[in-house]
Amino acid sequence: GKVKRIEKFGAFVELFKGKDGLVHISELAEERTNKVEDVVSIGDQIMVKVKEIDRQGRVNLSRKAVIQDEKKAKEEQAK
Repeated sequence: GKVKRIEKFGAFVELFKGKDGLVHISELAEERTNKVEDVVSIGDQIMVKVKEIDRQGRVNLSRKAVIQDEKKAKEEQAK
């Protein structure tokens, strides 16, 4: 999705027109992130995974899960 807005606590990513989800700062990268802007910028296209859709319809996303899945896939291919 496309990074639409950055807050201190995370980045809002547009999944499709009219629907955004939040990537919490703790889900942006495998390593600890102090500032969202250190990892992503507005307009960046990033791969995310849906973690949860809460009762209010808010979508919680993870970029870290995508990174970990890609690492696992590479390890499996290397075997």
